Amino acid sequence: MFRHVVLFRLTESADSHVREEILNGLALLPTQIPSIKRFVFGRDVGIASGNFDIAVIADFADQAAYLEYSTHSAHVEFVRKYVRPYLQERSAVQFELT
Repeated sequence: MFRHVVLFRLTESADSHVREEILNGLALLPTQIPSIKRFVFGRDVGIASGNFDIAVIADFADQAAYLEYSTHSAHVEFVRKYVRPYLQERSAVQFELT
């Protein structure tokens, strides 16, 4: 099993409507991309300062399935339309689950 974890810090211009659109878009990705085995995401609850705004954890059968996801048109379009315009900072890691 292969895991992808990504954190987004959004710009000040990302109001509550934009943030809701991002979450709605994330919810659609597992229905559009067959290589996703497990997909969880959420908004930071705001109890600690300096945290990122949104976290995503996605699991795949292997690295090839992750790469399929990363280049899938639904993922690419989601990032282009909903994330990049409002992205201040991104952090990610991919690793094999043991």
